[in-house]
Amino acid sequence: MWRLFLMLFLVAPPVLGAGEPLRVFVSVMPLKTFVERIAADAVTVTAMVGPGHNPHTYDPAPRQISALAQAHLYIRVGVPFEDAWMTRIRAINPSMEVMDVRAGLGLETDHGHDGHDHGTAGHDPHVWTDPLLVKRMAADIRDTLGRLDPANAKAFAANYQDFAAELEALHADIRAIFAPPANRRFMVYHPAWSHFAARYGLTQMAIQQEGKEPGARTLSTLIEAAQHHGVRVIFVQPQMDTRLAERLAEEVGGRVVAMDPLAADYGATLRRAARLIAGNGTP
Repeated sequence: MWRLFLMLFLVAPPVLGAGEPLRVFVSVMPLKTFVERIAADAVTVTAMVGPGHNPHTYDPAPRQISALAQAHLYIRVGVPFEDAWMTRIRAINPSMEVMDVRAGLGLETDHGHDGHDHGTAGHDPHVWTDPLLVKRMAADIRDTLGRLDPANAKAFAANYQDFAAELEALHADIRAIFAPPANRRFMVYHPAWSHFAARYGLTQMAIQQEGKEPGARTLSTLIEAAQHHGVRVIFVQPQMDTRLAERLAEEVGGRVVAMDPLAADYGATLRRAARLIAGNGTP
């Protein structure tokens, strides 16, 4: 099917005209938020995986393939659908620049990630759950946008300074939430919060491992661990099946809370996650 897309949509390479905004595609909604904070109205930015979709199983729509043929920049982060589609995306628009925001973070970027091994931060593509990593990513985005659109480079730099200050404030707020004695363990259905946990000295207890639900013995071990450590909140992503998490929450006397690392409302999402983990937030 993708070859048909290629034949239908392969067109002349995009050229940035005078006064024309850069056309940027990103993989997920948080990246869209970051680009918009840096570039404001100087770009049009589209997220491939929109609200409610799962980046593990996502297939781009034909309209997205068509629009990609005219994009100037694609910003990737290593979510699973990109592993399957990146070669085809490049073929659709060979002149489009592709930026990997992980490249400057000192993390693995070519680890054969299939969307299922998030046991450690090095194998978790959700790098944006760490606001200090986002600050470094944003600086690279600023530089890339400025190179592609020199006329707006100064505006990008000024916007970045404002955004960087917001990220520092977010980081300080989260540190303050965990400063008093607080619970430092949390449970998730899908282990997408590894970078958040690593930054703030937390332990993420994952139900799903390597993309698979646990067997009876592993589930029993999880229940015992949750009871031992007083874990009462289990994060689930709204894009995923929550039945097993609900069963486990019932066993430990806890509750399931929808917490979406793909949400566009970045700062509010991380602050809420921190308050819930620390035990002083509401679902």
